Amino acid sequence: MRVLDRIDLIDRIGRELQSRMSFSDINVYLSAYGINCKDFQPSANSKWVYVKELLVDAEDDIVLQIADELDLEHDYSSSASKEATFWKVGHFRLFLSHLASFKVNTGRLQRALRKYAISGFVAHEDIEPSKEWQTEIEAALQSMDAMAAMLMPGFKESNWCDQEVGVAVGRDVLIIPVRKGLDPYGFIGKYQGIQAANKNVGEVAEEIFNVIIKSPKTRAKMIRCISNSISQSTEVEDALEKLSLLQEQHDIAKDSLESLRIEVNDNQLLIKSSNFVQELNSLFNRNGIENIKVGGAQKTEWDDDIPF
Repeated sequence: MRVLDRIDLIDRIGRELQSRMSFSDINVYLSAYGINCKDFQPSANSKWVYVKELLVDAEDDIVLQIADELDLEHDYSSSASKEATFWKVGHFRLFLSHLASFKVNTGRLQRALRKYAISGFVAHEDIEPSKEWQTEIEAALQSMDAMAAMLMPGFKESNWCDQEVGVAVGRDVLIIPVRKGLDPYGFIGKYQGIQAANKNVGEVAEEIFNVIIKSPKTRAKMIRCISNSISQSTEVEDALEKLSLLQEQHDIAKDSLESLRIEVNDNQLLIKSSNFVQELNSLFNRNGIENIKVGGAQKTEWDDDIPF
């Protein structure tokens, strides 16, 4: 890995962990990768600095593995790189388990979920998949953040759907039963599920998003994905739409909003939009975050005429 790319990646890892975790959680997380955090004292009282200084001597492969798990985009491969390349970068990863007969409507749901920064994987079923297709499904199951199961007559009898749910149960990820004529059963019987009867695709997508954003298992990741989608947006209207999702949330971690503030300042399209900046500052005001200025922070200009 090139030195400048390594520095940039470690910096982004630091900001990501800063927005997601406490100091103690960071210790547990990095220790799982063999990073010695015991008695380490950072040069500043900052989780971002703490992570960067801990990773300064880490092997490139460890840095890449951490980046992969945090869904940070880069141009390198680690020894543990996932095969899954179909997820939209920076979005929440939702596996949509369904019968083959329902694949058209599931595809529509996949598209409706994009407005919530959710990347859906539409799993095909009831056909004998090729080896390559099976490998792709396995990669999606191992890299998903949550699963939505389209429960309808025949789902329980399908070996593929039942196995997909089994992987989700085994990984202890959030499972969202979408009731389409079949109630949750077995290990997912404890989940009430979303009633899809007499609802359109957009309404079901909104309910799925609400479950994800409220669940302790997925709330932090979902908020981070919305923030990523905002800061990386190439259209002001799209950024405002995603921003409205954050404005509806309460008790957002200040670290998450501070990271959003830093990242938005790097998006010249958004920072020059007075409408966007005004809406973002209203969110910051409610959460005690310093406002940003239209056009971004002013850089200091050197004046060569000042007497030496």
